[in-house]
Amino acid sequence: MTGFFSREQSGEPLKGAPLIALTAGVAMATFMEVLDISIVNVSVHTIAGDVGVSASEGTMAISAYSLASAIMQPLTGWISQRFGEVRTFAVSVALFVVFSFLCGLSTSMDMLIFFRLLQGLVSGPMVPLSQTLLLNNYPPQRRSIALALWVMMVVIAPVFGPILGGWITDNFSWPWIFYINIPVGIFSLLVTLSLLRKRETKTVHKPIDAVGLVLLTVGVGSLQFMLDNGNDKDWFSSNLITTLAVVAVVGITFLIAWELMHKNPVVDLRLLGRRNFLVGVACLSLGMFAFFGGTVVLPNWLQSVMGYTATWAGFAVAPVGLAAIFMSPIIGANQDKFDLRVLNTLGFAIFAAASFWMASSATNMDYWDVAEPRLLMGAGIALFFVPVNQIILSGLPPEQLASASGLSNFFRTLAASVATAVSTTLYDHRTIYHHAVLTESTQSGGAATEAFLQGVQQQGLPPQSADAALNQVINTQAATLALNDIFWLFGLIFLAITVVIWFAKPPFAEGGKPGH
Repeated sequence: MTGFFSREQSGEPLKGAPLIALTAGVAMATFMEVLDISIVNVSVHTIAGDVGVSASEGTMAISAYSLASAIMQPLTGWISQRFGEVRTFAVSVALFVVFSFLCGLSTSMDMLIFFRLLQGLVSGPMVPLSQTLLLNNYPPQRRSIALALWVMMVVIAPVFGPILGGWITDNFSWPWIFYINIPVGIFSLLVTLSLLRKRETKTVHKPIDAVGLVLLTVGVGSLQFMLDNGNDKDWFSSNLITTLAVVAVVGITFLIAWELMHKNPVVDLRLLGRRNFLVGVACLSLGMFAFFGGTVVLPNWLQSVMGYTATWAGFAVAPVGLAAIFMSPIIGANQDKFDLRVLNTLGFAIFAAASFWMASSATNMDYWDVAEPRLLMGAGIALFFVPVNQIILSGLPPEQLASASGLSNFFRTLAASVATAVSTTLYDHRTIYHHAVLTESTQSGGAATEAFLQGVQQQGLPPQSADAALNQVINTQAATLALNDIFWLFGLIFLAITVVIWFAKPPFAEGGKPGH
């Protein structure tokens, strides 16, 4: 990591209390932004009821934020080069606080969706720039630790978001899921301005790539909206989803062609021509897809089949974050002693083992049967996300770091959106498939079927209730088999990534030409 930033850009690295303060301020801003992606999820029904709309309309508050954030993340490089990294980050945090306050004051769903859209727009540069600001101001020998702390915030925030959101909604009121951003944002803003206002990066007056900006907005916006709403509208049986898919394909195709030809592209897609960036982003995206997909589908199964409340489903998933909190600083402090590809391979192997463990789920599992594989998976997080982000940034000159961070974070966010759409759809379809197969095995006259029905009837229930009880058993077993299928798939994906990561080429620091 040494040499990522020159002293002409950043001055002497911070030390002591200022470094601790900067780390806390930037880390809290990162946690706040990523948390807002998922904290609203569990509160949608409450919000929709309070403002008098349906729950499906309420989901637009989620879609608006993720759509706007996905569009803005790839623009981080251009914006920060035009206005400066510190100034861009500070303005983003300040506006995020303002729009969070306005979200809490919303009295209608239209108001909330509008302010969530603006909140997502200003949040786009926050996470990528938090990464570059930490690296810029940490001593060279400790930048791996800075990267580890940043990764920890990005990974655990979506896990704890639903838990925190549910607790706040149950014990206070839903506007407080937005109001809690205000003190966090103000603290981060004050720390950033007090420590970094004289450490602004050089600015370049680049012309605006208006065509690229329009293509990015239309293409990525259509794709994100399609992914957020496809499952609810039965995908391509809906004319809206079909239209969005066509617009997304056309828009993104023209975006790629235009940006590769443009002298001053709004999104620097040429970064994908660098070997380590391409391999790292591919592994990050595939790993995030499989990791986040399991995080989405598991709580659904716990609540619908196992009878968990939303809060307890969150607690069952949360151990993945506990291990990451302890492991990430350790890996960050020692990863320079190892080949990063070895650490990544070990991390993916742990992910695969935890996924295959979860693929043996059964309806008689207790809380710890669910929590233990999630705890194991948490150990893999540090071995995956910390080294892979260093591989992504390796060999890049200082002026490309913000663009690289923005683009890689865009792919990470997009992978999470695809994971949500694919995992929920697969879960539904595989449940239907297994229900049909199990139903064929429980036809009248079968010994096991008759024994079950007779046992239920002996408890005093009429035949109709016995049939309903049998159908309920089939439903729970079908959903459990669907869950196991999905985790088997994710386990195989993790194993495949153990091969992909070895296409990266050392060295993984400034110097040499590892990116080509």
